[in-house]
Amino acid sequence: MAFEKLEPGKDDDKFLRMMGPGHVDREIRNAIQMLWMTLPKERRSVQEVEREFRRLVDRALRDLHEDAKVFGGG
Repeated sequence: MAFEKLEPGKDDDKFLRMMGPGHVDREIRNAIQMLWMTLPKERRSVQEVEREFRRLVDRALRDLHEDAKVFGGG
């Protein structure tokens, strides 16, 4: 893992290149792979991974909305 110091406002372009859509895509694919690997063998199927992934994403988005109400910003 590489570390690079970024200054807010000054290095926004570097940050966006480093953490752009490609990074998000890789992280989502990693999460799907981890779900597959951690499900019990009798539950490993594409349908089960999709069900669990959607459950986790829905929960995270629900929390995001709740946090925005509590802390502002949305």
